[in-house]
Amino acid sequence: MAVHLISDVGDQVELCFNILQHSGIMRGLKIAPSQPRNSKESNSRMSIESRKFRDDINGLRAWAVIAVVLYHFGVLGFSGGFVGVDIFFAISGFLMTGIVVNGLEKNRQPGFSVLDFYMARARRILPALVVLCVFLLVAGWLLLLPLDYKMLGLHSLFSVFFLSNMKFWREAGYFDTQSHEKWLLHTWSLAVEWQFYLLLPLAIVSIWKLSPGRKSIFTVLASSLFFSLALSVTTTPTNPSAAFYLLPTRAWEMLAGGLIFLLANRWSLSQRTCFFLEAIGFGLIIGSIIGFDSSSSWPGWRALVPVTGTCLILLAARSDSRWTSPSWMQWTGTRSYSIYLWHWPIVVALTYAAQQNNVLLVLTGIMLTLFLGHLSYHLVESPSRKYLSRISFNKSAATLTLSTLLVAGLGLSINFKQGINGRFDPALESISQEYLNRNPRRDECILVSGFESPSCTFGGDTLKAIVIGDSHAEAVVSAVSAAGISHAPNSAVMEWSYNACPTLQGVHNFAREQCGQFVDWAINKLEFVPKNVPVIIINRHAQYALGNNENKKQSDIPQVYFSKPYATPEIEFLKEYSQHLINTACTIAKERPVYLVRPFPEMGTHVPNSMARPATIGTIKNISLDIASYHKRQDFIWRAQDIARDKCGIKILNPLPYLCSEKECFGAKNNRPLYLDDNHLSEHGNKTLVPMFVEVFRDSDIAPTTKNLK
Repeated sequence: MAVHLISDVGDQVELCFNILQHSGIMRGLKIAPSQPRNSKESNSRMSIESRKFRDDINGLRAWAVIAVVLYHFGVLGFSGGFVGVDIFFAISGFLMTGIVVNGLEKNRQPGFSVLDFYMARARRILPALVVLCVFLLVAGWLLLLPLDYKMLGLHSLFSVFFLSNMKFWREAGYFDTQSHEKWLLHTWSLAVEWQFYLLLPLAIVSIWKLSPGRKSIFTVLASSLFFSLALSVTTTPTNPSAAFYLLPTRAWEMLAGGLIFLLANRWSLSQRTCFFLEAIGFGLIIGSIIGFDSSSSWPGWRALVPVTGTCLILLAARSDSRWTSPSWMQWTGTRSYSIYLWHWPIVVALTYAAQQNNVLLVLTGIMLTLFLGHLSYHLVESPSRKYLSRISFNKSAATLTLSTLLVAGLGLSINFKQGINGRFDPALESISQEYLNRNPRRDECILVSGFESPSCTFGGDTLKAIVIGDSHAEAVVSAVSAAGISHAPNSAVMEWSYNACPTLQGVHNFAREQCGQFVDWAINKLEFVPKNVPVIIINRHAQYALGNNENKKQSDIPQVYFSKPYATPEIEFLKEYSQHLINTACTIAKERPVYLVRPFPEMGTHVPNSMARPATIGTIKNISLDIASYHKRQDFIWRAQDIARDKCGIKILNPLPYLCSEKECFGAKNNRPLYLDDNHLSEHGNKTLVPMFVEVFRDSDIAPTTKNLK
């Protein structure tokens, strides 16, 4: 989760930070002295706009970055540390609104310039980001396998163009396991902030031209805030990834900070009032850090808690607060941008080496984060900002543009060359590339929307079996076809698969609205298929009933429902799920042979990556799942299948003898992965099941050609 608070300074605004020079790695900051508005107001807070340096904001930045860093490193007690990004968004909106409004209110020439505003932001953000991207691309050449290097190249391109939030939105959710494999995932918030920076000055300047004054600006920003907040609250439950990554559902957090700036100097608050506002604000922030976790729907209404806390602290504006003024917090706040840039790649490196739970290495990673953040601040961030401020606008723009294009060009070239093969031992590269060894007709044959299957056929012209199911069915249909051809060369297999859709009548899937319609369509379509053609049903039932188990962690959130939704897989829900499995299988078995396939072992980790990545540093990792863990997760499905067998004459196909020993199930054999990810068999792995599927074809009769069945 990238976090960035722009605090670039200049003569044009009194609000921005005037970052002081540091002579030692932990030397305290000297804070600009505060001056009371007059001698009679010694008990009142100083006007927010009369201070050039807000040490309370600098300390608040430290709170935010510490929370996020410790959350990402998995430190106990920081389960909701991701709220740091919401804190930064609110602070950023406060400061940026102040820059624009103060610039417009100044009468001296040349006044506020939108282009100067953009350039100031670019001077602050781009140099350290470009250096990070170049470092990762160079290090990736030495350490990353082709598929990983290809992904890094593409992400570098999107990052420097501030479009990474849109890219990551399309790839996976922020809290998904795959996110910990993306070296530049944290740049998503840089993209959100930059997009906000592009629009904010244009909006405020337009309002100012129509109706000068803060009142009009406040009205428009407040209206925009309520619209964005409403959109966030309504979108988070239905499309959480979009709500998390995209500007329209995040803008309200920055607008909240902007409104606080517009309101702050209209109120004169006593020191006592400010003390309580700040205490409440930090109470909300601490409560968010402790009380929320990755299972909390985010942002939605929950993000109001840390954002409100941040706004109260901004409103209190207490420069001498014990919450924010200690020298170590000022040191951290000043370097928060660089610290944040460097912390996430270290987290990903630990994940790649499968050492994310090694306490000693985690502590080392945190210390390395602080060290690299300090170096980045002193060697890149601060010097580049000063240099680019001294040279002309055109030279500064050219320098930033060329450096951006350099990174983009490198990233595009790496992606175009498929991550540049040949840098590692071919056997090692082949392990990682098992990820690509999937059904070549996947995009053509598996449904992701609608409900009528394209009815793809594999093999010859004589239909011998129909495979119905989800992506697990799609992943092994070629093995079914190979089994049919081995029995009779002209055999054909038809595929009816729907991604993330269990073959259960009456099912309601949160991710696939037409899943139930697909199951009804398939059952109705079978009426036109000769009754001697068997049906093989393959599903990843545990995922729908119990939730995902990536990294061997159970999410405990059912993904489907029948009579009513359940928040957890309660006994009543599992009974209902099992009964629908039995009823659906028996319905199909009334007129034809039906085979239910036992659940495939879910390895809980991406097998090709988990094998190949540690091998790049000389560590060989064996990927397996113990039988006890398999049965703990899958036994309720076995029981339901057994009931269907006894009740309706359904036959059971068990893959465990082919994928497991008596004690464990294997993620690989002969040092080659059997899986293309954590739960789908690859085209290589599924061939181990050909002997199992041959049973389906042994006693089958000749059926009409597929031409008459499509």
